[in-house]
Amino acid sequence: MILTLGDMSISPPVFLAPLAGITDLPFRSLVSRWGAGLVVSEMIASGEFLTARPGTREKAELGAGVENTSVQIAGRAPEPMAEAARMVADMGARVIDINMGCPAKKVTGGYSGSALMREPDHALRLIEAVVEAVDVPVTLKTRLGWDDACLNAPHIARRAEAAGVQMIVIHGRTRCQFYKGDADWAAIREVVEAVAVPVIANGDVVDAASAREALRLSGAAGVMVGRGAQGAPWRLAEIAHALYGAPAPQVPQGAELTDIVKEHYQDMIRFYGEDLGLRCARKHLGWYMDAAGTTQSMRRAVLTARTPGEVMGLLTPALEDALEVAA
Repeated sequence: MILTLGDMSISPPVFLAPLAGITDLPFRSLVSRWGAGLVVSEMIASGEFLTARPGTREKAELGAGVENTSVQIAGRAPEPMAEAARMVADMGARVIDINMGCPAKKVTGGYSGSALMREPDHALRLIEAVVEAVDVPVTLKTRLGWDDACLNAPHIARRAEAAGVQMIVIHGRTRCQFYKGDADWAAIREVVEAVAVPVIANGDVVDAASAREALRLSGAAGVMVGRGAQGAPWRLAEIAHALYGAPAPQVPQGAELTDIVKEHYQDMIRFYGEDLGLRCARKHLGWYMDAAGTTQSMRRAVLTARTPGEVMGLLTPALEDALEVAA
């Protein structure tokens, strides 16, 4: 199945969700290598982005010019949102995504993210400003509503489509649910039926079985995977193979897995620098070791190591020995 956004043909319709502090450039590059129709950058706050110095990591990490990358922006005022959109488009972004789904209090407290669902008229002004500012496709990511008394995603989707938004991603929870309970994929169907543009189902899509059920219940044109890819950058490729007949990924095991993890780790150290890289990489290493069945003592040793060299020396026994015991 192929989705079209502007002059882009996206296949398969299995996307990597934007996750703050997780889907950075090294991780997105790894997921793209395994196979993903589209990867979305971590959310950038439009105001802070505009005042950041040229060449800062926040701007460099967007990977805006990478072929299958969408850059997500957030904000509460039309003018900064439009200017940020123009800037990332000038940097080479081929798709710009508007964040209306983030439930974090530090985001909604600033009247951004999913807080915009409480003010559809104001949200529409932001959407119109971004669409008018750039020539590249603009997409929207949102939730079912603010809470159970405000399930206005279909209404917002119709207005966004009329304003020129070319694709809509719906996380199947309200903002007030945060990530509790189960995503309501069936509720996404109301959005699908409200618009003609593609709608992508998001929330609790962690493997091929959940992706298939999300599509069945929602009628969506594709799925977006977030936490399901943690520690498994090949997960999107597995889903794409099961649902759309894309080439089957060869999931790494043993020494091959260790090599992949070490490569990811070294990419993070190069990208962030040694001190910050050590801290940022821990969550990823933890997920890899959890999947491999690493013992708690070895896991602790890796995550408390103080130098990249020490970490690299521990990864082989941490991953390969655990897999041999599991086998």
